[in-house]
Amino acid sequence: MSVIEVIQLLDSALRLATPLLLACLAGLFSERAGIFDIGLEGKMLASAFLSAAVASYTGNVWMGLFAGIGASLVLAAIHGVASITFRGNQLISGVAINFLASGLTVVIGEAWFALGGRTPQLSGGARFQAITLPFADAVADVPILGPVYAQLLSGHSILVYVALLCVPLTWWVLFRTRFGLRLRAVGENPAAVDTAGVSVVGLRYAAVMICGVLTGIAGAYLSTALSAGFVKEMSAGRGFIALAALIFAKWRPWYALGATLLFGLLEALGNRFQSLDILGVTVPTQFMQALPYILTVVILAGFVGRAIPPRAGGEPYVKER
Repeated sequence: MSVIEVIQLLDSALRLATPLLLACLAGLFSERAGIFDIGLEGKMLASAFLSAAVASYTGNVWMGLFAGIGASLVLAAIHGVASITFRGNQLISGVAINFLASGLTVVIGEAWFALGGRTPQLSGGARFQAITLPFADAVADVPILGPVYAQLLSGHSILVYVALLCVPLTWWVLFRTRFGLRLRAVGENPAAVDTAGVSVVGLRYAAVMICGVLTGIAGAYLSTALSAGFVKEMSAGRGFIALAALIFAKWRPWYALGATLLFGLLEALGNRFQSLDILGVTVPTQFMQALPYILTVVILAGFVGRAIPPRAGGEPYVKER
């Protein structure tokens, strides 16, 4: 492969990794506070649908983005009420959200647009457009560094840069602020946090809502930036892949960036090389397309070393009297 082809492959990997990164950071906030969230997939799907629907009606992609975040926040609130207020099973709540989003997006989409659950194609102001970074055109002809800056770093939608900025921001919030310290403590020892006079319920709700915002942005990116509209089940398991990446990253923001870029690269490889010849053996297209999901199974099977989740993760907190 030439340098240009490698840059194009990495460019595609970055685009494909963006929704995974946002969803992974969303799960990071939630699980660090002790709330497991299997419903990342459902929140992304609901956000993708409503953001595309509103952008199609209004012609304004920002209205679509805020609508998608709102849809994700509603589902996040449902998960919070079920798992925090009523102390229900967090996994069952998340699965229920996935089923709810999967069904409602198709039913409402058919009722609104009569396109088999799809939304109309988005164009113009209804989609996020690529942003050219300063001096990208001027340095494009510089060997190696020019194409890296002009083609790999430049030319993405604003949500790609937002996702990348969320990595250091997440690290700073979790590891350099009082709020982050308390949030991590809630995931490890909620009784100690409660004894210190800090609301466990309030912190967990805050984490779940932050998770809702980030998954909302991820879903909106799928339908208004990566694609030009919503199609049935367009999240395609990305919420589950993001959870696998979170385990791979061992609940750390910078590792999450590397893990999601790896998944994005595998998906980009599957899209670019529909078949490969290795030592005379042709690797089928289906195997190349399944690479991200195969890696997900490998990670969940425990082949990435010991990954220890927050000690209080998945456990409802009952205040001692």
